[in-house]
Amino acid sequence: MTRIIAGFAGSLTLKVPSAGTRPTSDRVREAMFSALSARDVIESARVLDLYAGSGALALEAISRGAASAVLVEKSYGAVQVCKANAALVTGRAAKGERPSIHIIGKPATSYLSSAVDEFDLVFIDPPYEVGGLELDHVLEGLVPRLAPEAVVALERSSRSPQPAWPAGLELDKVSRYGETAVYWLSVAG
Repeated sequence: MTRIIAGFAGSLTLKVPSAGTRPTSDRVREAMFSALSARDVIESARVLDLYAGSGALALEAISRGAASAVLVEKSYGAVQVCKANAALVTGRAAKGERPSIHIIGKPATSYLSSAVDEFDLVFIDPPYEVGGLELDHVLEGLVPRLAPEAVVALERSSRSPQPAWPAGLELDKVSRYGETAVYWLSVAG
């Protein structure tokens, strides 16, 4: 069961795609959002969630005060789940405070090649089987879309090799939670 942990939609149960995704556990999400709250980067953030799956990461950020979220997912079934979950979260928002949530049904690399928005907080949670080459292209395409103080959280299997960081991104730290490693990145320079 995947749920929103805190904020205006706290404890709301989310739908999950029937196949093809690996939802981030509540434990890992809670640790990630604790770290993000400590860095004070959620409030009013423009959020991008690549490989969104159920949309839980971006929707958690919206529940906690992010200004907007773009959820990018190529699977048709997952896109439908993201839409349903976004509607559930929007339904919990205070009257007159409809959050800005957009769901994009296309591959992450395709979205980034045509995106014009700038983001403050980015979640990248590809299926573990996504190879290094695709991830390299995603990270390279992401750099021009980042605000100067942006934070990027990349989830990978703790057994996967550390990705190569393109020019423009630097590794701040790695947090490990059992099978999951979260790479915390920031804009270089």
